[in-house]
Amino acid sequence: MHRRALDVQVFARDDGLFDVEAQLTDTKTRDVELAGEIRKAGDPVHHMVLRLAVDRQLNIIDADSDTLWMPYPGVCDQHGQAYRRLIGLNLLKGFRLGVKDRLAGVQGCTHLTELCQVLPTAVIQAFAGVVIDTREGDPEGGQPPFQLDKCHALRRDSENVRVHYPRWYRADGALPS
Repeated sequence: MHRRALDVQVFARDDGLFDVEAQLTDTKTRDVELAGEIRKAGDPVHHMVLRLAVDRQLNIIDADSDTLWMPYPGVCDQHGQAYRRLIGLNLLKGFRLGVKDRLAGVQGCTHLTELCQVLPTAVIQAFAGVVIDTREGDPEGGQPPFQLDKCHALRRDSENVRVHYPRWYRADGALPS
């Protein structure tokens, strides 16, 4: 009946920053009436693009958006530069709450604002092993690799961590003192 596709791509730039391009596309398997017109099956109901420039610390340096397909042309795409409000947020620290504060409800587009929610983990995946050390962490500062204790598979007291990250394994799950 309905398909929502999310696509997030991250690109390294020559200036040391990174471009993030996220797209949301909704399609239907049947013709639907939207704003008095028929949208053919398979044609997008929504196709939106969010673009960010981020630094190595995951700070958002620049942001913009485009609404290419929408139910209400000339209205849905009139959110102006709302997504520039993402500038200054950090994808690791308070991002989702910051998005809610700056863009929830009528401050932005529901679909673009929802698309923001997948950005932190998508960018972390892009940075893993390249920008973020996922093997050793910060041994000098006693900090384990970023991903430990962030999901059930990488609990500090798990067999998985004992085998793959033995230095950071804790039988009782306790952090080192």
